[in-house]
Amino acid sequence: MKKVLLLALFGVLVFTAGCGGKKKNINDGAMPGTDITITPDFADEPSLRGDLDKDINLKTIYFEFDRSELSPDALSTLKENAAYLINNSEVKIVVEGHCDDRGTVEYNLALGQRRAVKVKEYYTQLGIASNRIATISYGEEKPLDTRSNESAWTKNRRAESKVMVQ
Repeated sequence: MKKVLLLALFGVLVFTAGCGGKKKNINDGAMPGTDITITPDFADEPSLRGDLDKDINLKTIYFEFDRSELSPDALSTLKENAAYLINNSEVKIVVEGHCDDRGTVEYNLALGQRRAVKVKEYYTQLGIASNRIATISYGEEKPLDTRSNESAWTKNRRAESKVMVQ
């Protein structure tokens, strides 16, 4: 019985001695097999988003079915957006044109681009330099509402003015 206890005690000592050493892993700072050190705290890394005002909320405008003309409501909303842009001349934007899912992919991309260009043209009429405004069409690729009904289609026929990260 003493032999069994001694043998068990010896096994426990051998096991714990093998586990006692500190092992290196990625979280300890070194990549295995390399001289590269990883810093686990990224607090000092610069932000890709920059230091832009987090409260920028340029409003979205909406379009009628198969149209790119700006409605009176859209004109009013764009004037509000332009007031912010005039007072913040360092801000550049991209106008995204969107469509509902009716029509071909090619047609919707073209319609989305016409919508984005109309918004850009109006911003420039309001005094925003055209080199501060880019346009892109997503057509039907980025719907706000994925259902196929009039309510969803109304939400998806839009142009969004988004601040570009510099």
